[in-house]
Amino acid sequence: MYILTDRLYYKEDININNEDKQVIFTHLDNEDIIKWLKEHGFPESFLEDIRSQEQTITYEFNKNFKMIILKYFIQDEEDKLLYNDENIVLIISQNKFIFLSRNENIIKNVVYHLYKRYDKKDSLEYITYSVIDIIVDHTMGIIDKLDDKLEEIEDEIFAQNLDEEDIQKQLYFVRRTLNRISKLSIQSNDAVNKVYNHFDVEIRRKLKYEFIDLKEHLSYLINESKSYLERTGYLQNLLMGFLSNRMNQAMQRLAAISLIFLPLTFIVGNYGMNFKNMPELDWKWGYFVIWGINIAIALLIYKWLKKQKWI
Repeated sequence: MYILTDRLYYKEDININNEDKQVIFTHLDNEDIIKWLKEHGFPESFLEDIRSQEQTITYEFNKNFKMIILKYFIQDEEDKLLYNDENIVLIISQNKFIFLSRNENIIKNVVYHLYKRYDKKDSLEYITYSVIDIIVDHTMGIIDKLDDKLEEIEDEIFAQNLDEEDIQKQLYFVRRTLNRISKLSIQSNDAVNKVYNHFDVEIRRKLKYEFIDLKEHLSYLINESKSYLERTGYLQNLLMGFLSNRMNQAMQRLAAISLIFLPLTFIVGNYGMNFKNMPELDWKWGYFVIWGINIAIALLIYKWLKKQKWI
């Protein structure tokens, strides 16, 4: 667990001081935190939302607490282009900011980025903005990575050693991630609007431009994720068209080979009919002449196909 006061502290046990301002980052199942919340009138319905892994992005409040549930994207261990979302919970009271997550890496990452911009004079509302901004910036970084990957995939489609199955798999995971980011960014935008609108008038005035910037970033996520979703569709069509073109070229070569052997087959068929009156059968040079004719016909057809760029 981490506590930000005058500086950053790491502590195994929490000492919650009701009088002091504290910024706390800890695990979602921390019994000390749950106990403290219950003792100070944290609604049971809020606790149910916190415990539910299926809980969507939301903003809830009562006279003592404000609670924001957001999503944080983490990279899948096996598929590097697939990002899974996990719940994080922000709880704000009169003099406490509590950040909860089941994932230790999420806690460490957010604490690390917040500490770089933290000032002990910051209000809890500003800290709330800062944490949400860190989460949004993290998602924007994922979007940039996926953009770079889509460019790589486009280059791979035109490579000689094209691996169709691998590219299809990559596009599938990119689409899943982008679709999830798009959907959750819309929900996050609604939640951020509610958070800002429930601040006091003076706080809204002070943080006006910070939240304008935050909402612009969320709009960027919404628009870019949709744009890249369309791009993945274009790349899938490009891949299918490229593979179809390769198949057509292969069929064209097969047709060209068949065209070369078609007249040869006709000639061979004629001489395989075994009629008695076939003068070439008794001719000394007949065999060699027929071979010469076959080779000449094959060469002429080959040159014609070459000129037509069929082979």
